[in-house]
Amino acid sequence: MKLNIEKISSYLKSHDIRPSYQRMKIFEYLIVNKNHPTIDMMYKSLAPEIPTLSKTTVYNTLNLFVEKKIAIVILVEENETRYDADTSIHGHFKCDECGEVSDLKLGMEKINIPELDNFQINEHHLYFKGVCNVCLEKKK
Repeated sequence: MKLNIEKISSYLKSHDIRPSYQRMKIFEYLIVNKNHPTIDMMYKSLAPEIPTLSKTTVYNTLNLFVEKKIAIVILVEENETRYDADTSIHGHFKCDECGEVSDLKLGMEKINIPELDNFQINEHHLYFKGVCNVCLEKKK
């Protein structure tokens, strides 16, 4: 699925981000692939298409996206920073076998934590780790 570059450009501009070619391709990658990539994963995937791309550019661009709230940081593992363009409230599951990170829809209306009633929540993170159904099926 290819996104319309004009739409990406407009979206970035609407969030006060100058839509350079590299920024648009990085955002397109996040939207299309939904693989919760690391900087290294994105760099290796995009570098053949964008020879002038550097890991520093990917890092700085992703940090800008996070700052402008069009992407979030996922820290399922302490030493592995991943990124997600889905900024809605949702959780993540990381498979210990294949390493895939998948989205989990959360029924926030069903989550009741009375200890937080008088608190302002600015950030949330819900992570599960284990073995995904595909890897479990392979073991059978």
